[in-house]
This record gives sequence, C-alpha cells and structure tokens, in this order.
Amino acid sequence: MPLDSSFVGRSYPPESTYDVGREKIREFADTIGDSNPLYHDPEAAKAAGYPDVIAPPTFLTILNLPAINKVVADPELGLDYSRMVHGNQRFSHSRPVHAGDRLSLTVYIEDIMERAGNDFLTARAEIVDEAGEHVCTTSAQLVVRRADA
Repeated sequence: MPLDSSFVGRSYPPESTYDVGREKIREFADTIGDSNPLYHDPEAAKAAGYPDVIAPPTFLTILNLPAINKVVADPELGLDYSRMVHGNQRFSHSRPVHAGDRLSLTVYIEDIMERAGNDFLTARAEIVDEAGEHVCTTSAQLVVRRADA
C-alpha cells in the first residue's frame, strides 16, 4: 500500500532541546577522522572568530536522525521500516554549530511520491538555537519499497 500523500505538510515539533558540548563535537570529529583544530581546540576556534569549538557540518545528524525516526515510527503513516533505505541527506547551514548552542528541531514531511514501485518520502528539519534563530535546514529522502510492487 502506498504512503499516504495527505501527510505532506505534517510537522513533528521538538520534544526537547540538545545542548551541544565540546566533548560531543570532539567525539564526532574523531569518529569521522577530522583533526581540524576548529573542532578540537577552543583557542583556535576563538582565534578564528567563533565563541567556542565548532562542529563539523554533518554533526547535526546526531539531532536529525532521532527526529526523522519520529516520522518513520508514526503509526498513522504506515511506513514499513524493514523496507526502507536512506536515499540522500543535505545540510544547509546559516552558521556553524558551536559548543554551548542549545538547539531544537522541527521536522516536516515535505514530499511523498511514488516511482517504479517505491515510495519516496522527503523530510525537512528546521534547526534553531535557543533564541529561535535559524542554524540549519536538513533534508532527508527515504525510499520505501512497497510490498505490492
């Protein structure tokens, strides 16, 4: 059964905030093998004009993935996780994320379409800081092979 296109426009508001810490940034940078001093050294980051260490651009996956999982787990949508793969991911930053940020994220179902027996769901997330200022927009496309295809 195809995904219900009436879900386009549905939003999933933030359930909590995420406090960005130096250690989490360092762990993420180490995991992806990036030794950029802006991700590790507060003094280097301050010398470059940032208030603290900054995060690699894909760091926001830490927030984005659980939020997208709320969409996937929505029982009304009826998405079969066992038939899903991640199609693509994009990040559009207004500014770098830095240690000390307190971020929240709202997810929107932006598009649902069918092509060649697969459903394509595009979810957009708007990430803002504690002051409500835009930090990043993410976009993820999920591909779900339909059982009836």
